[in-house]
Amino acid sequence: MTPTLLETLMYEVGQLFLYPTLALIGLLFVHAFWALGDFAMQAWLRARHPMESGRGYALVAWARRHDEDDAEALDVAAHRLLERARIATRVAPMLGLVATMIPMGPALKSLSGGDLANVGENLTIAFSAVILALIAASITFWVVNVRRRWLAEELVWLGRMRAARSTAA
Repeated sequence: MTPTLLETLMYEVGQLFLYPTLALIGLLFVHAFWALGDFAMQAWLRARHPMESGRGYALVAWARRHDEDDAEALDVAAHRLLERARIATRVAPMLGLVATMIPMGPALKSLSGGDLANVGENLTIAFSAVILALIAASITFWVVNVRRRWLAEELVWLGRMRAARSTAA
């Protein structure tokens, strides 16, 4: 059965996305380790400084810089502080799947033609990409969840400080 023009076009367009997808997975992989290093530094600062100092306490520092104690504004700021890592956590596995599926077309074509070397090459790309994407997602998932708890603790502390100021006034 000969592929139709639409099928051929879809195949060719899909192949165009392999290198951009691999590049994005590489960037997310690097970003995950940057986020892990940033997280380790923040944990180290938090262990050495009290919350009042703001060092290692991203939301407390943000609230001081913006002279903000509105609960809703603080909640939005907390979400913004987690945004990049949350996006990486969710996008990396999707890109890993895309990078797995794109080389499967050429691998299957090569298999039908008996070119096993090309099958192996395409499968290597597919599985390497998904492994890097899942590692990146795992690291950022862990960072996001611990930081979410930290930000919740900071929100509670800032709320108590706001209540103490209003009681004193």
